[in-house]
Amino acid sequence: MAQYIIETSQLTKTYRGTPAVDHLDLRIPEGSIFGFLGPNGAGKSTTMKMLLGLINRDSGSIRINGTELNDHSRISILRQVGSLIETPSYYGNLTAYENLQISCMLRGLPYTEIDRVLSIVRLDGQKKKQAAHYSLGMKQRLGIARAMLHSPECLLLDEPINGLDPVGIAEIRKFIRDLSVEHGKTILISSHILSEISLLADDIGIIDH
Repeated sequence: MAQYIIETSQLTKTYRGTPAVDHLDLRIPEGSIFGFLGPNGAGKSTTMKMLLGLINRDSGSIRINGTELNDHSRISILRQVGSLIETPSYYGNLTAYENLQISCMLRGLPYTEIDRVLSIVRLDGQKKKQAAHYSLGMKQRLGIARAMLHSPECLLLDEPINGLDPVGIAEIRKFIRDLSVEHGKTILISSHILSEISLLADDIGIIDH
């Protein structure tokens, strides 16, 4: 049996009496691309935020790479996980390289990591360009580059193809596949577009209501 990088059991979150995530069980194998599919408002982003400890769960359990997520283990677990939740954040007046310099300073990482991740996301030729002048697809890749600075084993990508044109979607699709195949990353990717997820994911989980 494959090792599961992400496991949840009966994961539940309720807002004002209305379930946002209701007794969710996930099993995401190591090295796979897991498509987390559902309409807007189904609970995909809420689930990812609970996996990162950004919001508290009401009940249920979360295990990342075999370790239970709790207040004591959260920091060590997050060193193994990179994420892009909702929309990428960046300073538009700074270049890609300068944006990542700030992230390195905040995380205590060497600047040598910057060229490495920019090469992986294929922005090394655009690293001196201001982020405000990037296309949406390039901004998404910059966000993923930031998520990969600390060499995580697992990536959580929340709707990374949302709003992209067909060329941008194909570009991100190939890039994510390469991350899995060439760099061995386990990737949880959420979307509401079945046709795109079916082209990309090894496994698909559907969440609704």
